[in-house]
Amino acid sequence: MIRLRIKEVAKEKGFNQSSLAREAGIGFTTVKQLFRNEHHDASLGILEKIAKAMGVSIHDLIEELPDEPNQGTQ
Repeated sequence: MIRLRIKEVAKEKGFNQSSLAREAGIGFTTVKQLFRNEHHDASLGILEKIAKAMGVSIHDLIEELPDEPNQGTQ
């Protein structure tokens, strides 16, 4: 499972939702969704714009989490 770290990295870099949307050239609503839901689907193009705006690598915006085991199975 993949978790987006956009909100965390933005805070570290001094961006709020509005400033990140402006700097990245993407819609405020898109940034708002990505801040609210760390598992929201984001295109590679959006991640590239966000990474470039914050001066980081796309890899800094993504965290890979171990898959949760199925409950009820052994």
